[in-house]
Amino acid sequence: MRVLQFLIAAALSLLVAACGSTSERRSELRERPVLSEKSSNVVIFALGLIDTGYRFGGKNPEAGFDCSGMVAYIYGHAAGVKVGGSAADIARAGRPVPRDDLHPGDLLFFNTRSSSFSHVGIYIGDGRFVHAPSTRGKVRIDYLATEYYAQRFETARSYFE
Repeated sequence: MRVLQFLIAAALSLLVAACGSTSERRSELRERPVLSEKSSNVVIFALGLIDTGYRFGGKNPEAGFDCSGMVAYIYGHAAGVKVGGSAADIARAGRPVPRDDLHPGDLLFFNTRSSSFSHVGIYIGDGRFVHAPSTRGKVRIDYLATEYYAQRFETARSYFE
C-alpha cells in the first residue's frame, strides 16, 4: 500500500511539474515534450522497483539488478524500447541531452570506476534519479547534486522524442 501511495504521489508531482513550465522556457529548449507517455511509464516503473536487490550482471527483479540490467529491464517492459549491454553500450546508442534539458525518463551516465560511462541511472525529475548501485545493495533514488554523483556525472542520453 505504501509503495502504491508513493507511486501515485510521484506521478502527480511529475504532472504538476510538467504543467508548471512556461511556454517561453519550452520554446527555448528543443521542443521536446516535458513528459511523453513512454517517459512517464519508465519513471513509474522505475519507482516500483525501489529496494530491489543489487546483483552484478543482474537483469530482472527476482535475481537482482546491476545498473545496466535495471535500465534494460525498465525500458523494455515500460516503454517497449530495447537497450542492452553495458552502461557504455547504452550511452553510445542514445541521443545526447544537455544537462539543463533533462526530462524524466532520460538516462544519466557517470564515471564511477575510473572508466567513462561505468554507471547509468534513470532521471525522474526534480534533480533525482533511480539507479542500482552496488553500495548499500538496492535500487534507490539519489540526487544528481549529491557531491559524489555531481563530480562523476558525464552525460545524459534520451531514447525518446
